[in-house]
Parts: sequence; C-alpha cells; structure tokens
Amino acid sequence: MRFRPCIDIHNGQVKQIVGGSLRDAGDYARENYVAEQNAVWFADFYKSHHLSGGHVILLNAADSPYYQATKKEALSVLSACPGMWQAGGGIREDNAPEFLRTGASHVIVTSWVFENGRICMDRLRRLSEVTGPDRLVLDLSCRKKGDDYYIVTDRWQKFTDVKLCHETLDMLASYCSEFLIHAADVEGKCRGIEPDVVSVLGSWEGIPVTYAGGIGSLKDLEQIRLLGNGKVDVTVGSALEIFGGNLPLQEVLKQCEKC
Repeated sequence: MRFRPCIDIHNGQVKQIVGGSLRDAGDYARENYVAEQNAVWFADFYKSHHLSGGHVILLNAADSPYYQATKKEALSVLSACPGMWQAGGGIREDNAPEFLRTGASHVIVTSWVFENGRICMDRLRRLSEVTGPDRLVLDLSCRKKGDDYYIVTDRWQKFTDVKLCHETLDMLASYCSEFLIHAADVEGKCRGIEPDVVSVLGSWEGIPVTYAGGIGSLKDLEQIRLLGNGKVDVTVGSALEIFGGNLPLQEVLKQCEKC
C-alpha cells in the first residue's frame, strides 16, 4: 500500500475541503484548511520525504474567475518537480498536452470522457491516443445512490449512470495506467472511509488503484489495508498535520509501509 501525496488548489490557494460541499456557483467550498504557503512549498515538503506519484488537483471550473490563478499554482508545481506529480481537474483532449509538457507525469480525467451521464467511448479513445494509456489516469470518484456507488463528474456534483464495479473497471483499464477513486460523500470529513468502495477495489485484479476519502486515523489506514488486500494505494488530505489535522506524515508512512 503506497502513500500518494495530494495538493488541492481552489480559488488560487492550496486548501483541504469537504468534497461534497464543492459548488461551481460562487466558487464555494466548505474549507477545512487554507494554506498560507503556495503549492510549490507543499511539493517541496513532499519531495523532502522522497514522495512522488501524487495528485495536483484544480478544483475550479474552467469558466471560473479563479481558474487562471488555480492553474498557475498547479503549473508551478509541475514545472518545479517535473515527472513527480499527476495533474487533474478540467483536463480535456485539447489541454492535456500542455500539462504533460509542463511536467505532469500523468493527467487525471473524469468529466471530459462522460456525456449525458454515460461514458463517451469515442472521447476516451481519442484522449488515450493523445496522452498514451501510460500517461492517463481515470478518476472514477463516486457517491452512493441507493445500494450502489455511481461515478460523479463536474467536481463531484453530477451523478452519472455508471456504477463503480468490476465490470466498469475491466472496461476502462486498457485505456489508462491507473484509477483514482475519491469516495466523495466522506471526502474531507475525516470520520471514516467508505468500506464498500475499498472492498470493490481490493477484490479487483487489474491496474493500480488509489483510494481517497474519509481517512482520519491510523485505524482507517489499517482497514484499507485489510479490505484492499494490501494493493490499494491511499491519499490522505485533511487529516494530515500539515493541513491542520492530527496525523503526522511519518506515522502515516509507517502504517503504509506495513503492507
């Protein structure tokens, strides 16, 4: 189980937010932490701990008045640490090459490959051809509806008709090199994970998968290890000390190394 660092950028600032609160209207989000330091400071912090393979996420829509400031912060990380960070948030076929040229190891995409609540296979094929499957990560972040979890798009605001299940993972795996899955209902709440989501990921045999959402304790990490059969990577945000939480990074890394 590998620890994956994250840097979330909203309204031009590094933040930790409650994921389900994010709204495009007014560029609103309920904030757990707003950093005084810029994004490169956090990138340097993680680099000093020899961590890579993390995610820089742009949380503003492309038509937001804050988007350019958010994008500038994200690009500054990619150029300062080439090949160390994946970039996500508003990535499309036309702008993916810019993020890769600037230094992203991969681009992370959700919304652009969905249309009217369904996967647009033509868009997915074109995007995979532009980036190469080896440099594409599909974000299949989900929320619960009824008894099942469905992929959500547009900064976790819109439900699709696509379930998070083995069949979906099997269908998409050949187009990308990894999956990133936020359990959006618990994202940023630090009150426990979505065990059913982790169980789906841990019982699937395929490409690497990273889980995020609700981690607030070392016991949560142990639960992910067990349910994920030791092969599901993790991202921890609001619970970390550097983002105002209670978990020291070194303790998190020790827990992950047990797997």
